[in-house]
Parts: sequence; structure tokens; C-alpha cells
Amino acid sequence: MSTLADSLFGVIENRISPIAARLSSQRHVVAIKDGFIASMPFLIVGSFMLLFSHPPFSQDSQWGFAQWWLGMVKQYNDQLMMPYNMTMGIMAVFITGAIAYNLAQSYKLNGLMAALLSLMTFLVVAAPEKDGALSVASLGGEGIFSAILISLYCTEVMHWLVKYNIGFKLPEQVPPKIRQSFDLLIPIMVIFLTLYPLNLFMESHFGLLIPQAIMSVFAPIISAADSLPAVLIAVLLCHLLWFAGIHGAAIVGGILQAFWLSNLGLNQEALNAGQDIPKIFIEPFWQFFITVGGSGATMGLVILYLRSRSAHLRAIGRLGFVPGMFNINEPIIFGSPVVMNPLLFIPFITTPLINAVIAWTATRTNLINHVISLAPWTTPGPIGAAWSTGWDWRAVVLVAFLICLSTLIYYPFFKLYERQLLAQEEEMAQEQLAEEMK
Repeated sequence: MSTLADSLFGVIENRISPIAARLSSQRHVVAIKDGFIASMPFLIVGSFMLLFSHPPFSQDSQWGFAQWWLGMVKQYNDQLMMPYNMTMGIMAVFITGAIAYNLAQSYKLNGLMAALLSLMTFLVVAAPEKDGALSVASLGGEGIFSAILISLYCTEVMHWLVKYNIGFKLPEQVPPKIRQSFDLLIPIMVIFLTLYPLNLFMESHFGLLIPQAIMSVFAPIISAADSLPAVLIAVLLCHLLWFAGIHGAAIVGGILQAFWLSNLGLNQEALNAGQDIPKIFIEPFWQFFITVGGSGATMGLVILYLRSRSAHLRAIGRLGFVPGMFNINEPIIFGSPVVMNPLLFIPFITTPLINAVIAWTATRTNLINHVISLAPWTTPGPIGAAWSTGWDWRAVVLVAFLICLSTLIYYPFFKLYERQLLAQEEEMAQEQLAEEMK
């Protein structure tokens, strides 16, 4: 058993960790991750307004407050939905500019110009003008993968042109802002000579814009990603990286963001259309059900630490309790430590996997609502779960159950670790006493 464990830890440390470390610092991956993070405030507000426009009451409810809310939504639905339409409804627009800006910054290029170039390009291929109007059909969830690819392409074009010193050369007497504007002329021409003809070709021969063609390519992957095996693989990879001391949630979450937002867009479109909600695997499902309290679902471990006889664990528990309520558990992971701690390896890996199976089953069987809204990831688990599922009280019960379950799973391993620490603390106390008696 010891040999098997040593082999596993060796693979994690020597094979997985170096690859993950390089991936987490790769400039395109970082730009995509930071672009999604920059877009989140807009998407959270948009999600909130969608929830507000769909009260959690039956149309037949006789409660006065429910009748008032339902009546207001019916009368002012267009006005209430406007913030949603201008945020979540065009989320790909924000993501395009944000990713291009961050990638350009990593190349020491003008981030604003890169963002504007990418935004123009995205609108050209995703929302071509027709009869004096722009279609928004591809500016939401359907356009996310196009937004990523276009923002990377446009910024790489800018970088290539700068690298080979290709562009208009204006005299130094020209103000810098004007020279920066002229620097963008060649990239705009390159974009129009490459992507625009391709978009026209796709539309004339296949009846598809580039975003629609890209979505048709990614559709099988998106469908496969919204499955229990895919969830379990993602959870396992994330926690193996965490165990090796690498921020697994940042790496796995960064890769999954495009799928999560695409699934969220599909769920919200279904909600607006009064249809069944189709998707399960969305970021709040991960944050508030699988990893309640932080990666490893350590809220149960924090509760055990608070009552520990070990001074070290009790101190870590007190230090990590409040952050853990807001899904921040670095004090627990590095203070315990959980990282590279063989005694806590099994519960740290298995607890979120079990949570994923239970939460997936509960959602699939409609014991709880599907996720239809984004909530800030630092929202306490029960509140975040209720918020993201349309204020479903059953989600609160499930989160409470998962916390209790994680406490039970961690308990035997916690006792072994506590016993080890108590022995060390007793030994240190005796050594200190011996020093004082000298």
C-alpha cells in the first residue's frame, strides 16, 4: 500500500505538476482566464436581473407579496429584462474585449487597441448588419468560443505585425495618440482580408456565420462536458493538482469557463422560453455543491478542527472558519497542511467526488432546481446554492447535508492526523519543560 501511494504521489509530483505549472502560466491560458474574470461582474448582475424577472412563485399563488411581484414582472417585463439583455445576452462581447486586452498586455502591446480590434472583428462575423439592425443571436452563449478564438487571433496579428515592424511610419512630431490610431490600420485591413471573406463564404455556401459553425464543431464537446463522467474527471484532476500544491481550481476552472458559460446561456434561454432546463454542469454547481467551503469540500474538516484536542488544528480551524464560509480555504489547505499530506489525501479527493455524484443525481432527478444564475463564488454555500437555482430552498438542505457528509468522511482521517499531532505536541512540551529545568 505504501509503495502504491508513493508511486501515485511520485506521478503527481513529477509528471502532472510540471505540466500543470506550465499550463497555468501560459500567456493565452492566463489571458482567457483573466478575460472571463473581468467579465464576471456584468454577468452576475445580468443573472440577478433574470432571476428577478422570474419570481419563484406559482402563477396561482394567493400570497400578497407574490401577487405584487408577479404583477410587476408582467407589467414591466421588457424594462426589467433590459439589464439582462445588455449583459448576459451579449456576454461574448465583454469576453472578446477582455481576453484581447489581457493578451495584448502580456505582449506589452496597446491593450485598448487590441480590445477594439477584436470587438470590431467579432461583430463583423457574429452580428453582420442586415436591414439596418444587428442580430444578437450569436452575441450570447453561442458566441463564447468564437469570442475566445477571435480575440486570440486579432491580438496575435497585432503582435506579429509589431514584431516584424510592419505598419505606417509617422514622424515623431505626430502626437502619440494619433500614431497609435494609425498603428491599427494594417491589422484592420488584415482582418478584413482574412476573416470577412471566410465569413461570407460560410454564409453563402453553408448558411452559417463563423460563430454558428464553431458552435456546431464544439457542440459534441459541450454535450460530453455536461455529463457525470466529465464532472468526475474534472473534479479528480483539480484535486490532484491541489494536493501537489498547485491551484487546481484556477487551472481546471479556467479551462471549463467557456463550457460553463455556454451551458448557463442555454439554461437561461430555456428559462425565458418556458422550456425544461437542459444543463447541469455550471460554475455554481461546482462552487456551492461539489466544493462547498472550498476545494476538497473542507467545511466539514474545519468543523472538526474547531473541536480538535490538537492546539495546531484548533488554531487552524479558528483561522479558517470565517474564510471557509466564503469558500476560501487556503488557510486550511496550506495551514493543516492538506498539500502532500498522505493522511488527508483520500478524503480530500473522495469528498468532492461523492458530492458531485449526489448533487448531479439530485439535479437530474429534479430534487433540486438546475442552476440558472451566476452568484459570486464567495457567497456562502447555502445562500449561493439557493441564489443560483432560483431561490430553491431544497438546494439549501442539500448543501447542509453535503457539509454533514463531508464531516463524516473526514472524521476517521482527521482522528489519525490529530493523534499524530498530539504526539508531536506532547514531545515538544516535554522538550520545552526539559529546557526550562536546565
